[in-house]
Amino acid sequence: MAISPEQKMDLLVSLCKRRGFVYPDSEIYGGFANAFDYGPYGVELKNNIRDEWWNRFVKLRDDVVGLDAPIIQNPKMWDASGHTQNFSDPLVDCKKCKSRFRADHLLEAKQAEPGYDKEKPVEMKDIRCPKCNGELTDVRQFNMMFKTAVGVTDDASSVAYLRPETAGGMFVAWKNIRDSVRKRLPFGVAQVGKAFRNEITPGNFIFRTREFEQMEIEVFCQPHLAPEVFEQWLAEMKSWVFDVLKLSPKNVVFHEISAEERAFYSQRTVDIEYAYPFGVKELYGIANRTDYDLSRHAEFSKEDLRWLDPETNEKVLPYVVEPTWGLTRSVLAVLCEHLDIDEADTADGADKEPRMVLRLPPRLAPVKAAVFPLQKKDEMASLAKELVAALRAKGIVTEYDESASIGKRYRRQDEIGTPWCFTVDFDSVNDKTVTVRDRDAMTQERLAIADVPAWVAERL
Repeated sequence: MAISPEQKMDLLVSLCKRRGFVYPDSEIYGGFANAFDYGPYGVELKNNIRDEWWNRFVKLRDDVVGLDAPIIQNPKMWDASGHTQNFSDPLVDCKKCKSRFRADHLLEAKQAEPGYDKEKPVEMKDIRCPKCNGELTDVRQFNMMFKTAVGVTDDASSVAYLRPETAGGMFVAWKNIRDSVRKRLPFGVAQVGKAFRNEITPGNFIFRTREFEQMEIEVFCQPHLAPEVFEQWLAEMKSWVFDVLKLSPKNVVFHEISAEERAFYSQRTVDIEYAYPFGVKELYGIANRTDYDLSRHAEFSKEDLRWLDPETNEKVLPYVVEPTWGLTRSVLAVLCEHLDIDEADTADGADKEPRMVLRLPPRLAPVKAAVFPLQKKDEMASLAKELVAALRAKGIVTEYDESASIGKRYRRQDEIGTPWCFTVDFDSVNDKTVTVRDRDAMTQERLAIADVPAWVAERL
């Protein structure tokens, strides 16, 4: 069933709240801008993506190790990285309604207006407040790091910051990791964690929030191997996008960033973008950061951060190739990609009705199986509960549902993305079989109850 991008986004936001994926934060107090709670199914989906990533890129490899660095670290590291000086957004305020905007977003919106002459340069003096048409202030730079105070005194000596990215902790820990794991280059350091940016957000649901989660790897390598390492990890990211998240190639763009647009220290950057309902936006990125980070930290800390090559006995300051995955953006992309509207039989089977379904890859789905007894009592309910226990004993997340009609129970599981539903009926009592219904094909077959856990495990 065809729907517009705007309709799809509205349906997705409604579904996320109704089914417990994502709620507006602090809703009983009127909410809090750009903050969200991941509900029972949302946190399972997010954790499944995170665990799949960690398993694929850390546990199953011998060239990547893990790290969990603090959110609040020595503020000197942000001086070395340039964040305290340069990590800022260009902001303007409306003199009339006092609303605040990012200047670059307003310039982009002006250029996107229908009929606007694309050859004509856009200047801030030509732009008015999009809310009230009021006059805007001059552009000023606003640092996006959240400040906090560490210790019992609140003065300049106690200033610290919530980390604006997870990468910084991996660079600062490089010396300890280098000395303890004694791995040959190239090897990577991986981390999953929250980052915080006090920025103006566009309000596209969970796409850009002030608190978000990243999955990052810093791959340390000999300088001459950096281009080869870059290609290897770009291929890994493509495999993740298409083979794990099952995103459609038509919705994914690999954007090679030009020398004029990328960071001054980067020798190459590729942004991996996704066609969200509100536009093509960045999902992931990979950059060859050269030795910029380690050289800066070596300069500020006065520590020797070079690596000793055991074959040549020479010391080299590694280059870093940085593949970055947005975890919360992955959740949104997966939800957008796999939300579908099709038709299913009505309860009496006489007609068709719209069906909203999340066709999530089974390994990512919050719930893998649902078990329905046809009746709430007697042996059917007992058999159903025994099956649930057997599935859970195998580590398979399973729901038991005995309320409403079977049709309504199917619809509920379709909306949370459950791949398989098992119905315990009158025949089950006699022959110890159940009906399994497939979410996508909507086919049904009979299985022996004893075989169900292995049947599900095989398909995962």
